[in-house]
Amino acid sequence: MTDGKDNNEYEEAISSYYEGRGVSSIISLKVDTMEADTIAEKLSTFDNIEDVFLVTGDVDIIVKARFRDYDHMKQFLLEKVSQLEGVENLHSQMIITTYKERNQVIAVEESSED
Repeated sequence: MTDGKDNNEYEEAISSYYEGRGVSSIISLKVDTMEADTIAEKLSTFDNIEDVFLVTGDVDIIVKARFRDYDHMKQFLLEKVSQLEGVENLHSQMIITTYKERNQVIAVEESSED
């Protein structure tokens, strides 16, 4: 477990890295299984959520979403997703590089070092 200082430093670093840049995220949710369909349907109504999957395994729902920036993602997770009745836990991973999406290979630009 991290203390408040470590968490604040992390938040500042992530926020500055993604400042002004769009953020794509994979969100994994553990939910009350009796509420899974309802939660998935509610998630599907948000414009920034692109895909919603009910899955088997350690989590119940996986979502792919896009946000204006890191702060928008954080606010969305705290104020919208975590507040849905039946959501027990959630984890988010920000996508760093996309190599293939919607069956299309994405050309990844390599950074040149001087």
